[in-house]
Amino acid sequence: MRLLKSPVCYAACSALMVSGLQIRAQEPTRPQPPLTERERRLLEEVNQLKARLAAIEQELLSGGSETPAPASPSSAPAAGTAAVAEARSFVPASTTAPAPAKTAAGVPASSTPAADGAGAQTPPGPQTASAPPPAPAAPKPDPFSFADFTWLTGNPRTTESPLDTKVFTPEVRVDTDYVYDFNHPADHTIGGSSEVFRSGEVQLTQFGVGGDFHWDNVRARLMTQFGMYSSTTPRNDASPGLGQWNMDTAYRYISEAYGGYHFNKWYGINVDAGIFMSYVGLFSYYQFDNWAYQPSYVSSNTPWFFNGVRVQIFPTEKLKIEPWFVNGWQSYGKFNKAPGFGVQVLYRPNGWLSVLGNQYYGTDTLGIPGRMRFHSDDSIQIKYYDDPGRLLDKAAMTMTVDAGCEFGAQSGVSCYGGNAAKPSQYFLGFMTYQRFWFHRDLFAVTIGGGAIDNPGRYLVLLPPINGATAFSGTPYFPESPGLPYKAWDASATFDYMPQQFITWRFEYNHRASNVPYFSGNGGITPPGGNTGDPALLIPGWYPDLRKRENRITIAVLVKL
Repeated sequence: MRLLKSPVCYAACSALMVSGLQIRAQEPTRPQPPLTERERRLLEEVNQLKARLAAIEQELLSGGSETPAPASPSSAPAAGTAAVAEARSFVPASTTAPAPAKTAAGVPASSTPAADGAGAQTPPGPQTASAPPPAPAAPKPDPFSFADFTWLTGNPRTTESPLDTKVFTPEVRVDTDYVYDFNHPADHTIGGSSEVFRSGEVQLTQFGVGGDFHWDNVRARLMTQFGMYSSTTPRNDASPGLGQWNMDTAYRYISEAYGGYHFNKWYGINVDAGIFMSYVGLFSYYQFDNWAYQPSYVSSNTPWFFNGVRVQIFPTEKLKIEPWFVNGWQSYGKFNKAPGFGVQVLYRPNGWLSVLGNQYYGTDTLGIPGRMRFHSDDSIQIKYYDDPGRLLDKAAMTMTVDAGCEFGAQSGVSCYGGNAAKPSQYFLGFMTYQRFWFHRDLFAVTIGGGAIDNPGRYLVLLPPINGATAFSGTPYFPESPGLPYKAWDASATFDYMPQQFITWRFEYNHRASNVPYFSGNGGITPPGGNTGDPALLIPGWYPDLRKRENRITIAVLVKL
């Protein structure tokens, strides 16, 4: 121990260490093996990734700097790997220094960074970090999407389309019924309805094929009507009697057809032109959507469609305002020079209440341009019970009230206070329905009915006596000013709904009027078929019209 700590030992040890280092320094340098092609590529990729990471780091520190200059052709790798390809999707490849970062004020934070003696760049000083960009605004929900409104009458209960695509949502509807009329009309013809037409037969009321097109705010809809609707709906329109081109034939197989554009304003604005549903009278034109197959007179005698232009404005997700500029009252053309105007207001403040108002004004009596028509249709729907866990799982009710009249200086009629020379011509009506759903909506029962008073009969559906239409008229049921018409009805409906796309419906209807109106046992067709001009009397023949009608309807309704 003492020997190790002596001065002699220190000197000897130091001499040995120095001589050893000198000997090692004099040894020749061993050559390094050359890089393989794979190692060279990996080294290049590592260097490029280092440069990219440095550029990203400086951009983040500067709070959003200018994009680094793209790589020159000589700096691009000979063969890229997956890692390099992924890096390219964020920052352009470059082995040069990144462009100078900018401060929040937009001026360069540093010109060329100073370099020390070894050539290493001095990192720039700390930068003022800018605020992160604001998050994009959440898209607004679709109108009325905040709750489930499939319980409403007039709305389909389907919640999906099994055929939906990105640009087109197809739709197929089938309405087939069998009606048993207790009056047993000999010609099987039922009058006074816009939904039921033949007795004792299975009939295809509608087969509809179409759907909705949608792409980049452009929209269009088409729905056809093959079956009874293609004959019965056009005959209730008198406007084809003015002029040529057979509009009732041209539109016969179309129930809806329009195109338009969606504007991203508020919760949406749709502008559509063509034929579209009116929903005046609350019920839908399609029986699948309704609580009952035969709606009351308020619905059955008011327009199912309009031909013109509509603008659907959604200021909020709970409100729709829909002005109309149309040809007229359920008409393919105009009856006179003036068009029809209207507006619908729909308000649904929550999931159990819907309030609807339709207001209309037009001149809709063919050949009498001075006769003006005003009509107001207002409905409320309330779901007052909802408990899915019970046998009775849901209950709702509707109430609809309609009022209107015809008037004008040269019209020959007045709204009220009329006399023999200028009788009052108005429409008053109501209908109400109660619906109960059972066993998680597998079954449903609807009870309802209504009444109307329509002197002048200007909205009463003309019975097809001897093939009569709204244009031809018939002497057996005149529709002249002052002639009275009062009617009422009641119905009970049972629905079996094993799936959302199909309804089996069973319904009983009782209808009555203060004048003979419904088909009796003798029918409303002359012996041997329609004879001569339907606007003329047939000598020796008279249709069998009754004041009462009782029916049973069985229907299969499909919507896909």
